[in-house]
Amino acid sequence: MTSPIIRDATVEDIPGMLEIYRPIVIDTPISFEFEPPTVEEFTERFSRTTDTDPWLVAVHDGSVAGYAYATEWRARPAYEATRETTVYVHRDHQRRGIARLLMTELLTRVSAAGAHVVVACVTLPNDASVSLHEGLGFEHVGTYSEVGRKFDRWHDVGFWALRLS
Repeated sequence: MTSPIIRDATVEDIPGMLEIYRPIVIDTPISFEFEPPTVEEFTERFSRTTDTDPWLVAVHDGSVAGYAYATEWRARPAYEATRETTVYVHRDHQRRGIARLLMTELLTRVSAAGAHVVVACVTLPNDASVSLHEGLGFEHVGTYSEVGRKFDRWHDVGFWALRLS
């Protein structure tokens, strides 16, 4: 497999990002959304945050194979140097290092922008996500038990953090 190209996401990438996200919403508890966002909703989310935080895509053979982004962690001034990171990879491209490539570039960008700590929130169990984050140096800092309910089950959410500076 040739390496994907990692670049800034654009509005034109939104259909490809939604192609990745839609089955995650519909088929898994990884996202606590119950309905996939529309193109318009997703575009608004994208546009609302790209002025302050990076959104990246991994492009392989002309298609979006994965995406990652950072957002504010909490809406209070004291948290402005803390970012929350998210990464998703198309099911046909998983276990090929794409998430690691995306996250490595994302961490570089948020660090250069002045982030001090990045946080990842992971619906549990999710061994692949835990392994990715711990492999990048994130440390488990806590778990909220049974805070989300999807598919008639309660789900825990774990938190991992990485100090950048």
